[in-house]
Amino acid sequence: MRSTFMGLETARRGMFTQQSALHTTGHNISNANTPGYSRQRINFTQTTPYPSVGMNRPQFPGQMGTGVEAGTVQRIRESFLDVQFRTENTKMGYYGAMSESLTKMEEIMNEPSENGLHSTLEKFWNALQDLSSHTENTGARDVVAATGQMVADTLNYYHNSLTRVQEDIGSQIGVKVDEINAIVGQIDHLNKRIAEVEPHGYLPNDLYDERDVLVDQLSKMVNVKVTNVIPNNYGNAKSVAEGLYNIEIVQQDGKSFAQPVNLISVTKGSGIMGTNKLELAEENGAVSELKVGDASIADFDRLSGELAGLIKSFGYETESGTKGSYPEMLDKLNKMAAAFANEFNHIHSKGYALGASEPSGKDFFVFDQGNPAQSMKVNQDLLDDSSLIAAGKESGASGDNQNAQLLADLRKKSFSDYGFYKQAGNTLPEGLNGSLDTYYSGIIGRMGVDSQSAKKDLRNSSILADSVEQNRQSVSAVSLDEEMTNMIKFQHAYNASARNITVVDEMLDKIINGMGVVGR
Repeated sequence: MRSTFMGLETARRGMFTQQSALHTTGHNISNANTPGYSRQRINFTQTTPYPSVGMNRPQFPGQMGTGVEAGTVQRIRESFLDVQFRTENTKMGYYGAMSESLTKMEEIMNEPSENGLHSTLEKFWNALQDLSSHTENTGARDVVAATGQMVADTLNYYHNSLTRVQEDIGSQIGVKVDEINAIVGQIDHLNKRIAEVEPHGYLPNDLYDERDVLVDQLSKMVNVKVTNVIPNNYGNAKSVAEGLYNIEIVQQDGKSFAQPVNLISVTKGSGIMGTNKLELAEENGAVSELKVGDASIADFDRLSGELAGLIKSFGYETESGTKGSYPEMLDKLNKMAAAFANEFNHIHSKGYALGASEPSGKDFFVFDQGNPAQSMKVNQDLLDDSSLIAAGKESGASGDNQNAQLLADLRKKSFSDYGFYKQAGNTLPEGLNGSLDTYYSGIIGRMGVDSQSAKKDLRNSSILADSVEQNRQSVSAVSLDEEMTNMIKFQHAYNASARNITVVDEMLDKIINGMGVVGR
């Protein structure tokens, strides 16, 4: 025969379980606006039915339920959406860094505008045309010298400004590396705290949330793969325990590198193995290698995330030389400036100054061959005395304007036809094609296309990331309407269990106080 008090225990379990559900609902409501919080729920499980199987079991028509208990307090989280969000977050970080750096470059180059190099060159060519029409005019000569200096100043400004922004990006890379290492250290600390709780049969949901917030932040900076690992000797951990995070830097396509690059190493056999510090090596003013413990990455084209975007802007070493948005732009400006100045000087030095009886032999521009865009300026002698500008080709007579015309025609002259580079020992810099005007237009056009492409990709990745985040929030975020509904539901269940105890109490009262009193 079953115990007389069996109904009391069943109702007591119902009250305590509904009370636990109400406490969890209150926790959800309290954290409705907490960033990164995932709503939690009580997993209700039926208790063992009565009687158990055996030869001496009471002869009931079937097993009777004994109530309910709170199995686990589990957070509501969809891991697939986490993976999707982190993938898009990585892309958003990469294109965000690229877009920002290219936007700064566009602001420096400032094309098309009245202050850009194209407009300044246009003024210089026009001044040379005026000089070819009025070789004896001192004003026309002064304008050539002044506009020539404007061209030099513009190139100087471009180079110095680009270099300054590049240095700022280099500083950002250092800060980003420190930030990554700090986040990895925090995740490792949370891993250890979780490892102290899960073996006892509990689910540290709030620690899970803290850890996932940090992983989300990390995923924006570098492309990571997160693997949940439950060590072999892990006490009485629940089957739904999430375990420890092994975090690995992976390629753009999500595949591991040939030698796995682990920021946090966790194995089933040994558990937490420790963290690996991320370090960057530089060579020739560019990033040459990314080191993580014993592993290293030298092919930065396979990386993604904000760190990769900064590196690809700042500059990185490859087998074929230094690549990157800023070093490549500086290299193009230097090559263009060197070719232009060398050819201009080549033509100018063979011409005749006003009233001169022999070729000038003077350079119009003076500069450091190793860094022409930064160092270029007009020869001070010509600025002091513009009559020294060699406008004549055969003599210094005021009517001889052929050399000035040759200088003015340089704007449309192909680099491959430059006389300076046809001389023995002089080699045209690699990559120069077309004329000065068309080459510079090509540089600006390519920069604009790259910038617009980065902005477009940033918008697309942001839209996708927002879409996934909305789906993730629809699963994990706290809905006050839903929690209020649950609160009413659990309250009624609690009240019903309490009413059940009252009914059982009345039954027991009848048995104890009402039976066996016949005939009294």
